[in-house]
Amino acid sequence: MVIIDTDPGLDDAVAVLFALQSGRFEVLGLTTVAGNLGIDVTTRNAGRLLALLDRGDIPAIAGAGAPLARPGIDEADIHGDDGLGGVLLPEGAPPFPGFAPSWIADRLREAPAGSIDILALGPLTNIALMLRDHADAAARIGRLIVMGGVVRDKGNAGPHSEFNFACDPEATAMVLAAGLDVTIVPLDVTRKVRADREYLAALNGKSTAATAAAELIAAYFKDGRESRPLHDPCVMLYAVAPELFNTTKQSFSVDISHGADAGAVLPNAGGFPVSVLMDVDATGALDLLGQGLSTSHP
Repeated sequence: MVIIDTDPGLDDAVAVLFALQSGRFEVLGLTTVAGNLGIDVTTRNAGRLLALLDRGDIPAIAGAGAPLARPGIDEADIHGDDGLGGVLLPEGAPPFPGFAPSWIADRLREAPAGSIDILALGPLTNIALMLRDHADAAARIGRLIVMGGVVRDKGNAGPHSEFNFACDPEATAMVLAAGLDVTIVPLDVTRKVRADREYLAALNGKSTAATAAAELIAAYFKDGRESRPLHDPCVMLYAVAPELFNTTKQSFSVDISHGADAGAVLPNAGGFPVSVLMDVDATGALDLLGQGLSTSHP
């Protein structure tokens, strides 16, 4: 069982479509957080993705509308004002009542300890709030797989910082320090899993999810690039096929300054030990993504 904590977002949307279409996940809910865009937009987009695949059985629950201690970062220039690059999706149902951190805690308490994984595709604000307010429930998380951080590569928010972690450095530090089973999926790996126009052409028409994913990824190409990295889908791919990735154990502290590298993970032998993906079979990952998005269900 998984809960997807997300801020859709183009690559978030592709990741969610894979999770819903592939048949490899029992998705309990989509919890939303402000990140790529504001909370109203990310929540609306979560509902749209569910509506596209007729998954009214899965709730979307709104969460944190701002980071713990600083202003958010708007990414409308990349994802468009609607967060989906102008790709038209059906309107979804209104969000489920409640607040995402509390809803996650309730689901964790209801299920056997360790049986629910959290796949975190955006800033870690919701997870940090759950740790702060529902520590007993947080201890019941199975795996927490997080798209975030950069280890050796260059950053995309600062020289050495990645967007999700930079959005809420305090939340990042809190989550990494909590002693949970955390796996970080950093830019070092996600930048190696790249879709080009030939890949999109192969996806288009295979299923509703595959066609939508192709349109969403194509929206990335408006800047004229020949390929784009698929950051958030790597979380889903690792969750179902860890053998495609090379994983190491490393210890980090987190830069919680207000400088250019806020949110950067800093190698620190006395820091927080986590699993980190450092390499990937990119061809295998793309093949698995395409297969999952194209899966037909009776």
